[in-house]
Amino acid sequence: MKILVVGSGGREHAICSAFARSSRTEKLVCANGNAGIAEMAECVNIKPENINGLADFARANDIGLTFVGGEVPLALGITDEFEKRGLNIVGVCAAAARLEASKAFAKDFMHRHNIPTAKFHTANSKAEAVEILESGEFGDETAPVVVKADGLAAGKGVVVAANRTKALAAIDELDEIAGAEAASTIVLEECLFGREVSLILFSDGENFALMPPTRDHKRIGEGDTGPNTGGMGTITDANLLSEAQTQDILDNIIKPTLRGCRDEGFPLRGILFLGLMMTESEPKLLEYNVRFGDPETQSILVRLETDFVDICEAILAGQLDRVAIKWRPGNSACVILAAEGYPYHPRKGDVIYGLDKAGALENVQIFHAGTSKNEAGEFVTSGGRVLGVTAVGETLNRALSQAYEAVEEISWNGMQYRRDIGK
Repeated sequence: MKILVVGSGGREHAICSAFARSSRTEKLVCANGNAGIAEMAECVNIKPENINGLADFARANDIGLTFVGGEVPLALGITDEFEKRGLNIVGVCAAAARLEASKAFAKDFMHRHNIPTAKFHTANSKAEAVEILESGEFGDETAPVVVKADGLAAGKGVVVAANRTKALAAIDELDEIAGAEAASTIVLEECLFGREVSLILFSDGENFALMPPTRDHKRIGEGDTGPNTGGMGTITDANLLSEAQTQDILDNIIKPTLRGCRDEGFPLRGILFLGLMMTESEPKLLEYNVRFGDPETQSILVRLETDFVDICEAILAGQLDRVAIKWRPGNSACVILAAEGYPYHPRKGDVIYGLDKAGALENVQIFHAGTSKNEAGEFVTSGGRVLGVTAVGETLNRALSQAYEAVEEISWNGMQYRRDIGK
């Protein structure tokens, strides 16, 4: 089978790696990929947003399966276009993609289907958002408030404001942070307290299968300080959720979500990502994503033992319940290495040293996110998040120590990373 992966980041490198392990993969293609992905797949210069170009390519090149990495092509309707042409593709339809593409739609969906989440209000302008805040709806002037851009903002459209003054500043600056289109509608939420956990699952619309629970570290600085990023590192750890908590999430969040999607006419076939807050009273849903997370994917798929092609075919056939999905025991960890200036103005073009030595370490994989090659054939930085150094181990401490051992072998001018992933 010829397989096409759509995307260009660390997530897509991990997806390509999972497909490359399959004996059923005849040829692997990525659009548009990066320098690391090019080591295992043919990279074609078609941007993920060019859904017609991708469909034309898939038809012309006899692609048997396409897998979509990121949210933007899903929101643009790539799955609908491929299915219209009779092409096999794993990814949710445009209607289901609204669960991520519009936070206002997602919150209203949660409300309609009685899914536990934070109290919220939607504002259609900055002035309306300010009015809602000053009404005292979310508490007095000292109360923390979450300010969210409604649209897609590459993980940077959420501000957790410590008080009303900072929330007002966030409203004022949201269009600069997230982009004017994404911030044209603003969602205000009460600030929930507890432990954050991410739970991702495969779904064929009816049946679903859970992946190992993960925890992301969003802020740029150690101790969860500084601005939010797309993610600075993840761990997988079964101990993040007890059996009772998992059952609660299944009964009150996952099953109502999938049932609600079916009832509203857009069965969710593909990947569903739940951002959860484990509060004292119950698990509450912070947000939906409708694709693999980045860098959650890097730490999850390194543990996948079942053939990834078999899973994808089961999703397309509506037979996910017939596949026993197996995961490598133990834990995994991914540490993101970022460029100087990330998350605002990352510097590009710095030569990366030590990749071969780091990648040769036992149980370590290095996934490229923002890399390219210079005229001398050297890997150089070309984005904010540059590499995802990932390791597996029998215990979380072992996985972390192996990941950080590999990190120590890598360097470039201005490289930054968190030293407290998994702590």
